[in-house]
Amino acid sequence: MAIAWTRDLNTGIDVIDQQHQRIVDYINQLEHAIKQRNQNVVGQVLGELVDYTLSHFAFEESLQEQVGYQFAKPHKAVHNIFATRVAKYQERHKAGEDIAEQLHGMLATWLVHHIKRDDMAYVAEVKTSMSSIVQDKKVGSWLSRSLGSFFK
Repeated sequence: MAIAWTRDLNTGIDVIDQQHQRIVDYINQLEHAIKQRNQNVVGQVLGELVDYTLSHFAFEESLQEQVGYQFAKPHKAVHNIFATRVAKYQERHKAGEDIAEQLHGMLATWLVHHIKRDDMAYVAEVKTSMSSIVQDKKVGSWLSRSLGSFFK
């Protein structure tokens, strides 16, 4: 079943919400590939999903670190556990196993729970820090600093 983006998934941090919506798009593309019964497309979508999600994790972790989020390390650990889990699915897929439906279910469930539980936990702190950072014009915007530190 496709994931529908609902208001309760919005963190209120536009760049994070846009990234989450892109991950939802990939998960929905995976569902489409499953319906086509095309393992090549499943593999392609899975690769793109993993690459994009890892980039999102790095961005989110950089943002948390920059604002001094006290639970940044445990949040990163959750990301690492997820990445390891998905890598195992990738290995199984490459070995010829049909993991697509099982993977789709796991991804859809995990993402929604992760946003609602883990990500919503840092939103207030990040927004507060962003407000004070944005007011300090000499230092530059929080987004440009986050992107700068992310792409160094």
